Amino acid sequence: MSEVKAGLGYSEEHEWAAAGGGSLVRIGITDFAQNLLGDIVFVEFPEAGAALEANQPMGTIESVKTVSDLFSPLTGKVTQVNEALLDAPELVNSDPYGEGWIVEVEVDGDAAEAVKELLSAEQYEAFISAK
Repeated sequence: MSEVKAGLGYSEEHEWAAAGGGSLVRIGITDFAQNLLGDIVFVEFPEAGAALEANQPMGTIESVKTVSDLFSPLTGKVTQVNEALLDAPELVNSDPYGEGWIVEVEVDGDAAEAVKELLSAEQYEAFISAK
């Protein structure tokens, strides 16, 4: 069974979003997604300063099995990328909700309110259980 962390927002494309302070949101892929992908070998993410649109591709993630698009769960501007993934993409496998985060985004308004618009942990668990 995949881990679904409480307090995060989730997308149907299997990304998670965690509200930081103010208008900052950290984004990564879920444990469910990294389990499906298998061993992650490369992550391509947008550059800092890039504008992201909700539900639109923001990069790709490559595993030994496949290459998949990464989708932004929120609209905003990239403020930081996890450069550790350039040398250690396997962090997405070992710690998808921690060291394996992908980008940090500044949203318009309050981050917590933006994250509340996504699926809750309970809704996401129901969504992946139906798969």
